[in-house]
Amino acid sequence: MKQSFNESDIIFLTTYPPRECGIATFTKHIVNSINERLPEKTKSGIIAMNSNGVNIYNYPQDVIYQISDTDMNDYIEAAKQINDSPRIKLVNIQHTFGIFKGEYGDYLLAFLEIVNKPVIVTFHTVLPNPDAQLRKVVKAISERVDEIIVMTNKAVEILRDVYRVNTPIHVVPHGIPKVSFESQETEKARLGYEDKIILSSFGMINSGKGYEYVIEALPKIVEKYPNLLYLIIGETHPIVRKEEGERYRNFLARKVKKLNLEKNVKFYNKYLSDDEVVQYLKATDVYISSCIDPTQITSGTLSEAMGCGRAVISTRFLHAADIVSKEKGILVDFKRPKEFENAILTLLENPDLRRQMETKAYYYTRPMTWPNVAMHYCDLFNKYLDLKEEEFESLPKIDTSHLIKMTDNFGLIQFAIQTEPDENSGYTLDDNARAILVCTKHYEKFREFKQLDLIRTYLNYIKYVQKKDGKLYNFVGKDKSINKDNWSEDAHGRAIWALGYMISSPNIPDDFKREAEMIIRKAIAASSEIGSPRSLAFIIQGLYFYNRVANSTKIRRHIEELANILISLYKASSNPSWRWFEPYMAYANSKLPEALLYAYLSTGKREYLDIGLESLDFLLSKTFNNEIFVPVGQRGWYYQDGEKAEYDQQPIEASYMIQSLILAYKIMRDERYKKYALQTFQWFIGKNSLNQVVYDSTTGGCFDGLGENAINLNQGAESTISYLMARLFLMDL
Repeated sequence: MKQSFNESDIIFLTTYPPRECGIATFTKHIVNSINERLPEKTKSGIIAMNSNGVNIYNYPQDVIYQISDTDMNDYIEAAKQINDSPRIKLVNIQHTFGIFKGEYGDYLLAFLEIVNKPVIVTFHTVLPNPDAQLRKVVKAISERVDEIIVMTNKAVEILRDVYRVNTPIHVVPHGIPKVSFESQETEKARLGYEDKIILSSFGMINSGKGYEYVIEALPKIVEKYPNLLYLIIGETHPIVRKEEGERYRNFLARKVKKLNLEKNVKFYNKYLSDDEVVQYLKATDVYISSCIDPTQITSGTLSEAMGCGRAVISTRFLHAADIVSKEKGILVDFKRPKEFENAILTLLENPDLRRQMETKAYYYTRPMTWPNVAMHYCDLFNKYLDLKEEEFESLPKIDTSHLIKMTDNFGLIQFAIQTEPDENSGYTLDDNARAILVCTKHYEKFREFKQLDLIRTYLNYIKYVQKKDGKLYNFVGKDKSINKDNWSEDAHGRAIWALGYMISSPNIPDDFKREAEMIIRKAIAASSEIGSPRSLAFIIQGLYFYNRVANSTKIRRHIEELANILISLYKASSNPSWRWFEPYMAYANSKLPEALLYAYLSTGKREYLDIGLESLDFLLSKTFNNEIFVPVGQRGWYYQDGEKAEYDQQPIEASYMIQSLILAYKIMRDERYKKYALQTFQWFIGKNSLNQVVYDSTTGGCFDGLGENAINLNQGAESTISYLMARLFLMDL
């Protein structure tokens, strides 16, 4: 059953699949990504543009209305339907010339004259040298909308200087899929091109592509590289095919034959699925964008090729000039086969240069992935949707897939190379202990028996690293050898925390708890020499949870002894302008005040509560900037009389802060702490110093942190566990 106008909060006016059109594909991706971020009760609907009233498509149910682009009444009726729906709060128009009819698409003005809801238009095309009528139409559209989205800074410049547009304009890049950065070999093998050097171009074919100039560049190249294969991928644009048939493709085929390149140039005449596009791009050694229109302001194909980490050769059209620097590719002049020849040879003869370009292109395009683009759309949309802050970001579904992938039959592997476990990195007590916390919490919420299997694995690891003296050693190599030279107080403390939590859980099987209790008793006895404040904080947490079952006066006294050490540190270091336990802030900072809050719950001593909240509030004042969580970075920490290091920011800091804030909220019922916890979680899904999504919903993993200019794209154990802890603890609010 089709969705109705009255069931939609946001309307997208656009082309939409199964119509074969670049804007349709773009809209599918951006709508899906936006829907992932919005609350489930906030619904979007599509008004689909059809060509000439002739083409009818089997649309999905989220298409609620169809407009024949040549029928003015359809535009007017759609606007009236939107006006009559009290639920609709916003309209987004995905605009390019050609999908709206009239002179330069001015039929759209009939819609804009009538619709009385807020409208945001996304201009996919901004022409820099308009005639008077084009300038008039674009300016008229701009004056009838509330906001404009474009994809490059150059587009803003043109709209302001050439069209004299005064409407607010926002730059949001063209979206690209999230893919891992890989060499070409795997996909070449799948496609049967193991022995080939692959050049490729893709997109809907028309005479503006300029493929003939690339073909003309190839004869001298294939003399040197006879195994070169140039793939021209994509079907002829439906409008072009309707008007002139396959004239251009046939022209290219004749040129290939004339130049004796039949073995070196192949046409793949098909409208590609998203997965096929990625597969061919990953198999590509050099991507070529040969567009002959210097005014092209946006190229999704170029963006996607760079997003797959491919070195590019492109003509100097506007978008390419904006994003293809010499570190990421080579720009050539229009219609110059010799320049294509020289550029291709440069990259083939210098594989190290090509690899450097691939890396630069990949990292440059990370802000352009669909979740990041959707985040910018949602921030803009929320001005009109007026959602409550805690409702606005739909919390991602809990997914332990990557945690499971990182776990073998011995334990949780420490590091990953992108998304693949790095078995050579070994295992740590830190990670396996925190994984017990995650799986225990997950099992409490969902009763998923797979979590018990994981807990068994991690518990076995902890038993393996405990020696007769009760000490729990941190690192185990790939060969299962324990490194006894560097006992970690923090790891020992974290293990006590995790074991105490698991023992306190009413849902975990008793045999698990009995084993855990045997370990924790010996570990507590072995912790007397620990003096690190953070290690003490972890132990206090573990003792608190353990004592919920043991109910021991001795354990409460132990908690009080450890808490008093933290209190003495606080009194020695704090002053009116620095209310902290040390003359610096380092890592796991929120665990220090959190430990005092647990000590208060265990003993009822008001001093623990007062100093716990006072120090937590001070930490909040130093780690929030305009409602964005900015933790102390690992690159230098934060000394009392110095500047706070803001990079490298680690997921564990956001996770710990959320846990501390949730505990403060539970004790005080102060809505401020709840709000801070929700804002801190936004760090994972894009509201951070780089405005990039850190959690990868496609894998269930989490990237390894924020650098100054880029995300660390590895998805190691600590980061993934940190995200899962944060997400699971939020369920306690």
